[in-house]
Amino acid sequence: MNEATLYFATNRRHQGADRWHPDGYGKKFSKDGKQNLRFGELTMKVDNNKIDDCLESQSGGRTGDGEKLSGYLKKQAKTAIITAYEDETALSTKPIPDRQNASARMFRKLKLEMENAADVVIYIHGYNVDWIDAMGAALSLQYMLNRKNGSDSSRKVIVVLFSWPSDGSIMPYAAYWSDRIDARCSGVAMGRAILKLQDFLLSLHRNARRKTERLCEREIHLLCHSMGNFVLQKALPTLLQHSKGRALARIFQHVFLCAADVADDVLERNQPMGRLHETCENLSIYYNKGDLAMHISDYTKGQSDRLGHSGNANPRAVHNKIHQMDCSKIVKGVVEHSYYLWATVNNDIRHSIEGKDFDDPSRRRKRLSGSNEWALT
Repeated sequence: MNEATLYFATNRRHQGADRWHPDGYGKKFSKDGKQNLRFGELTMKVDNNKIDDCLESQSGGRTGDGEKLSGYLKKQAKTAIITAYEDETALSTKPIPDRQNASARMFRKLKLEMENAADVVIYIHGYNVDWIDAMGAALSLQYMLNRKNGSDSSRKVIVVLFSWPSDGSIMPYAAYWSDRIDARCSGVAMGRAILKLQDFLLSLHRNARRKTERLCEREIHLLCHSMGNFVLQKALPTLLQHSKGRALARIFQHVFLCAADVADDVLERNQPMGRLHETCENLSIYYNKGDLAMHISDYTKGQSDRLGHSGNANPRAVHNKIHQMDCSKIVKGVVEHSYYLWATVNNDIRHSIEGKDFDDPSRRRKRLSGSNEWALT
C-alpha cells in the first residue's frame, strides 16, 4: 500500500474530542461560527494498482474513469489520518509569525510543492457531498489531473479541497434546499479563505522585491463543481467589500466552472458573478444539456435556467476572457454531472492548466460559431 496526501480547508464542525486531530468533519458548521476555517492535511492508504486500473479504465470509448476512482478513494478515506493546523491568531492581540498562523502554514507547504514544479488547483465540491465524499472526489481529481495522457509529466498538480457542510443526504429534495442555505452561509468563509491567500501572495511579492524570498513561478487555479459555484458566487461580495472599489486581485490563472448550479446569466455585467473574470486570466465553463441534476434544479426546485445546463444565456454579454465548452455529446450515456472527473473533459482542464492554446490540435474540441465557444469531441 502507498500513501496519498490531501490539503484542505473547511468550515465544517470537527468530529471527536481533539479538534486538531479529528476523526472527521460533519454536516454542521464549526462550533466557532459559520465563517470559522480549519486548514490542514490528511493522509490515507491507497493501492496504486487499483488507482491505475481506474486511470486506465475505458468508459464510453475514452480513457480515465475518475468517478470509479472517487468511489474507491471514498472507501479508503474512512481511515484517513487528519491533522488540522493549530491556529494561535484567535488567542493573540499582537501580530504573530507565519508558523503560528494555520493558513500561512499550509500556504508555505504548498509553496514548497510549487517550487518543485507543481500547480495548485483549489477545489470546491457540490451538493449532497459529505466529508468522506469530498475527500474521495478531491483526491480523484488530483490523480486524474496527474495522469500521463499526453500531458507534461514534469508539471504536477496539487489539489486543495475546500469543504463546506453539504448534507450528503439520501433525501434529495430536502437536502438540496438545506445545502443551498449552507452554501450561501459558506460564501463568507470561502471569501475569507481567498483573502487569506491573497494576503499571503502579496507578502511573497513584497519579500521578492526585497530579495528575501523567491517566487515559485507556478500558477494557482480554482475549480468549482455544481453547487460549489454558488458558494463561490456568495464569496464574491466579501472580496468586493475588501477591494475598496478597485478591480479584484488576479489570484488565479484559470477558473473552471463545472456543471454550475447558478443562473445562466450570472456572469453578465451587474449580475452576481459579473466581476469574477477579474480574479483570473481565463474562465472556462463546462456544461451538459443532458445533465439530470441541472434539469431537476431548473424545473422541480423552481430555479432559473442553469449555467451548467446550456452555458451562458447570452455569450456575447460576458467578458471576452470567458470561454465555454459544450460537453453534451461526449458525456451522454457515460456521466451526467461529475464529468469533470472523466476522460476527455478532465484532459481538457489539464491542457488549460498547462497553458495550451485553446485551438491546439491536441485538444479534442471544435470551435463553434461564437468566438469563445467550443464543443468537446
